[in-house]
Amino acid sequence: MTSTMYRIENMDCPTEEALIRSKLSSMPGVSQLEFNILKRKLTVHHSLANVDGIDAALAAIEMQVVQWTDDSPGSNTSNAEKNNHGNASKGWKLLTVALVAAIFAEAIVWFGGADTSLPVIALALLAIGLSGFETYKKGWIALKNFNLNINALMSIAVTGAVIIGQWPEAAMVMVLFSLAEMIEAMSLDRARNAIRGLMEMAPETAKVLQADGSWQVLETKVITVGASVRVAPGERIPLDGELTQGQSSVNQAPITGESIPVAKTIGDKVFAGTINETGSFDYRVTAIQTDSTLSRIIHAVEEAQGSRAPTQRFVDNFAKIYTPIVFILALGVMLVPPLFFGLPWLIWIYKALVLLVIACPCALVVSTPVTVVSGLAAAAKMGILIKGGVYLEEGRKLKSLALDKTGTITLGKPLVTDTFMLADMDKERCLRLAASLAARSDHPVSGAITHFWMARELPTPVYELSKFEALTGRGVRGEIDGKNYYLGNHRLVEELKICNAATEAALQRLEAEGKTVIVLCDEKQPLAIIAVADTVRETSRQAIAELHALGVRTLMLTGDNELTAKAIAKNVGIDDARGNLLPEDKLAAITEEINGYGTVGMVGDGINDAPALAKSSIGFAMGAAGTDTALETADVALMDDDLRKIPQFIRLSQNTAAILKQNIALALGIKVVVLVLAIMGIASLWMAVFADMGASLIVIFNGLRLVRPSK
Repeated sequence: MTSTMYRIENMDCPTEEALIRSKLSSMPGVSQLEFNILKRKLTVHHSLANVDGIDAALAAIEMQVVQWTDDSPGSNTSNAEKNNHGNASKGWKLLTVALVAAIFAEAIVWFGGADTSLPVIALALLAIGLSGFETYKKGWIALKNFNLNINALMSIAVTGAVIIGQWPEAAMVMVLFSLAEMIEAMSLDRARNAIRGLMEMAPETAKVLQADGSWQVLETKVITVGASVRVAPGERIPLDGELTQGQSSVNQAPITGESIPVAKTIGDKVFAGTINETGSFDYRVTAIQTDSTLSRIIHAVEEAQGSRAPTQRFVDNFAKIYTPIVFILALGVMLVPPLFFGLPWLIWIYKALVLLVIACPCALVVSTPVTVVSGLAAAAKMGILIKGGVYLEEGRKLKSLALDKTGTITLGKPLVTDTFMLADMDKERCLRLAASLAARSDHPVSGAITHFWMARELPTPVYELSKFEALTGRGVRGEIDGKNYYLGNHRLVEELKICNAATEAALQRLEAEGKTVIVLCDEKQPLAIIAVADTVRETSRQAIAELHALGVRTLMLTGDNELTAKAIAKNVGIDDARGNLLPEDKLAAITEEINGYGTVGMVGDGINDAPALAKSSIGFAMGAAGTDTALETADVALMDDDLRKIPQFIRLSQNTAAILKQNIALALGIKVVVLVLAIMGIASLWMAVFADMGASLIVIFNGLRLVRPSK
């Protein structure tokens, strides 16, 4: 199976999508079509040896196709799109002339002239010709392909109005339709600009150190990993990297949503698109332009908004049924009264034309992608990366949220608080043994032990270690000088069957204080206890309180001991806490929560908690900025370490769902009203145009409200 991607220059709304789908879906060898209207992207999954047949089919319906060469953000901005400003200006001028002509035609009739007089016909033809050429062209293509889209229906309606002598109204309807189409195109461009605005945050050039020691300004797209870049105060950072010289304060709001600038010094990470506020610094590039955190965010948002959310799937299925039904109803209105009841043909043809104009569900279909992409872009601005419209819609349904402890509720930077000897051994040697084992582990608790050893005034090197082994959920094992040593938690000591009364008493006392306790053992006995305490994030308490206010139950799942888990849970207000959990235990806990509460979220680091994150209804990755795995695997990635973003996400989901419901109600409600009025003989073609295109504009602007969410 092969995938071929196209950029369709004139695919601006669901009308073109439906036409393309109708043309390609029945082709032999084509298995699936994926559309991203806001990106003007078409992906064709097929088993064809070449794509000549697909190209010919797209050319037959006059789609302006460009081969998609690169899927990186912004790489497919076309010449046509770059020239949009000039084309739009020309279009507005022609439309203005057409509007004036239509108004004069109406004025002549208003002041006593006939609908079919030569001046009225001439002005109407001028108005229809200037404003309706593209509509007739698209309508004819649609009719040839047996597709009843809005252009086909409008072409039939205007032509019908001309045939029955309604020249001024035919002209005004075509002008109003074209006007609404242009405004709708501008509105959709605002949704595209929500993504394009993210793209433009990173500068296109950077000052790069050369081999001769000079600094040269280069385009960011040619800068490679390892290059040294200099950033002056007030400049945006062009690429991801790590500080090598200097220090500064960086505004990371474009990436993480943090409102307060973050201090940066040597060794700290910086991200493309963020703003250097104070000092000048040099940094080493760690990712090329297309792999930067900003580029991955944009790519994820673009792909997410291209996928069908639940509401959009419902709307698409509804539209397939709705349009033919209204078209058949229009035929019935045109034929039944004159044929069976002897009523005037012209009056009922006119009513049928009104029904044709409102038959296309454009407003209904376009409302969902615009609303969803607005929500996704708004979330990205807040430092919340949502990987699909389904998660944006499902977030409001969260009933329970499970949270990892280390690095999620706590800072993840624990410090050694107590050391307690259990065997008749030199304390210095015990600490050195513990540091030797801890140095091979990347767990935060191990880091605290290593830091405690290295922070001594005269640090002694750690022992050489062999046969190192990580014991998942328990600790580590290694061989030093031919002897096995273990560094692990309470559970490990129990499994080794070497836990004695003194060890148990010390463990219980320290764990009751909410500390994480690590035991150094050999194969025969515990040697020493090291207690480590992690600091609770200041934002955790507020986040938990906000979640409770939203009706979400909270649950802590941690590999730490039960007493520590419960102490920290009580400190921050979490409803329930479970300790001593292995990855499979966390998975089982999530399954249990889903069975009891339905929609359940899991917050973790995106790696260690992978099974639980995958099982949960929505997986949240903490501190995803700069973490490739988290960005790729999480359903929702929080770009900094602030749990308060989860209540923000839930509120955004609630707002999105409310606007989607409003838009569906508006789109259907307006059409139903005009439909009834048309059958009663009250509605005119003008009203039908306002019902169709006016509803489209209303739902688009309503959806775009999400781009500027309330904080």
